[in-house]
Amino acid sequence: MKSTATHDFLQLNPAAGEPYYRQIYTRLRSAMADGLLEPGDRIPSARALAAELGLARGTVESAYSLLAAEGYIEARGQAGTVVASGLKALPVTAGAAPALPASIAPDDSAPAVRGTAPAPALRPFQMGVPALDAFPRKIWARLAARAVRATQPADMLYPPPAGLDALRVEIARYLQLSRGIVCSPAQVFVTAGYRDSLDLAARALLQPGDQVWVEDPGYPPAGALLREAGMTLAGIPVDHEGLQVRSGLERAPRARAAVVTPAHHSPLCVTLSLQRRIELLDWASRHQAWIVEDDYDGEYRYVSRPLPALKSLDRDDRVLYAGTFSKVLFPAIRLAYLVAPVSQAARFEQTARCFSGGSPALTQGIVAAFMAEGHFARHIQRMRRLYSERRELAAAGLDAVLGKYMQVEAQPGGMHLLLRLRGRRSDRALAERMRADGMFSRALSECVLETRPGLPPMLMLSFTNIASQRQAQHLAKRILALL
Repeated sequence: MKSTATHDFLQLNPAAGEPYYRQIYTRLRSAMADGLLEPGDRIPSARALAAELGLARGTVESAYSLLAAEGYIEARGQAGTVVASGLKALPVTAGAAPALPASIAPDDSAPAVRGTAPAPALRPFQMGVPALDAFPRKIWARLAARAVRATQPADMLYPPPAGLDALRVEIARYLQLSRGIVCSPAQVFVTAGYRDSLDLAARALLQPGDQVWVEDPGYPPAGALLREAGMTLAGIPVDHEGLQVRSGLERAPRARAAVVTPAHHSPLCVTLSLQRRIELLDWASRHQAWIVEDDYDGEYRYVSRPLPALKSLDRDDRVLYAGTFSKVLFPAIRLAYLVAPVSQAARFEQTARCFSGGSPALTQGIVAAFMAEGHFARHIQRMRRLYSERRELAAAGLDAVLGKYMQVEAQPGGMHLLLRLRGRRSDRALAERMRADGMFSRALSECVLETRPGLPPMLMLSFTNIASQRQAQHLAKRILALL
């Protein structure tokens, strides 16, 4: 029997509407479901856990009473309290704690809000989600409280369609320092996410029926949005150097735009080579076409410094740079930005006024303060180190269990791993079984426009919220059971 540390998964949220005893109950039960706590594992005494979390002992005892009553834990005298030895597999998503009787309800309990749907749970390997456990919530809460207290009547009007001036200034400053992009705040347009950025670009510069190069395989939502806008997609193959520009010249030389992910191709994570970048920029200049650079996770590179953005090489004002806060802060913020060409800034301003409702000014103000005070840059640096560690732990854990059946490929950057299936297994079928089992996975075959011979069966699994090798091994066993 081993003793298990609790600080990795028992991080309570004081801002949540859920009382502490419910949070403890839910997190311990989720740890059992995820394999972080197994039958026989010892959990801290109520006194020790209360001291560690800074809570009243009765609060922890209330949570333990619920777990014991439902058969999840059992007391073994001097051996302490352990996870029940006869515990069967739990559902993937732990249910909410039942209400406590008034006689044992702790002081921090609060009435549950009726008629509200539970928030969607984070699924293992879920793509596009940063390490939520590592987000500096206390700093964020302090900045948010300050912004609310400073709110004036003028701040309660409709937000500027192009974004708050303070945030546009901070974004322009950050891009110059970190991504090598020289732009003015007037070129920066704050949007409600990458899809909103792409929609703004399409409305401002393209017409229904225009051809657009898209990477194949690529990011499916981008292609779906362009189709709905009336564009004709030209799928351009991707190899180890990124988008095959010469293939694009053969297939659709008169396309009006190209949508690319140069830093880390989505989904293969390869980097667009310098030669290909020059070829792409030359094509756009000669044909007066536009390039949308989706730099969704360019900050995260683990074998060298982050590469300069494609936009930093743009001498003819043909590149639109799209960045997002969802991948570096948290998805619920629904905030992104688009850097428009200097020559088109007025056109984008007009389009934003017609079609953009603007993003909440309060949120934009908090992000602007977060950046201005240096928290954003420090957060990126911390996440780069953390993801480098989690990437190695996740790869090692998955390989230890699944190495016989699939090859784990850790790319030099990005936020997900690639698992190349051995033999003739179907990546799509396995991805569907994983999603049905409560995990997340995306198959490479789900990201292609045109099926080509030789396309390997591969899965994409995010590692950002995998906190230990043991957790990765437990999840790998669940995958193994689905093969």
